[in-house]
Amino acid sequence: MIEVRVETSRDWQAVYHVVLTAFGRSAEAELVKELRESGDSVVSLVAEEEGEIVGHVLLSGMEAPFPALALAPLSVIPARQRVGIGAALVRGAVDRARSEGWAAVFVLGDPTYYERFDFDSGAAEGFVSPYAGPHFMLLKLTSSLPATAGELRHARAFATLD
Repeated sequence: MIEVRVETSRDWQAVYHVVLTAFGRSAEAELVKELRESGDSVVSLVAEEEGEIVGHVLLSGMEAPFPALALAPLSVIPARQRVGIGAALVRGAVDRARSEGWAAVFVLGDPTYYERFDFDSGAAEGFVSPYAGPHFMLLKLTSSLPATAGELRHARAFATLD
């Protein structure tokens, strides 16, 4: 059984390993570390199965015309991918962001995957971002947003991601 819960300081090493394993390189694991250390991590959840951390998701603060978060990265160890762990993490993170009063979440990812959570690339088209394009999506957490266009700035740590 999978338990999705808030990451704690004792999870950090396991989270680093999950992200490293999921992406097959250290860049995303270092991104998580930098977002945490810079204080830009707003929601950080882990998926735990039988005492082992098998997944992680992070929402970080960003500058936008309304209170918004960036979802990145979403990581599940390869042996446990495609069984719903990532989906449980996304739902948990979105629910938490909504309950904390955030207006929206942006993500850069596969539309086929993220559209099932109501992320919409069309809704993100008016926003200026280095990540703008068909894989850049917006999820509204409120019935309407005060702006449908504007400039976005992700946390500084994203600038180091290649």
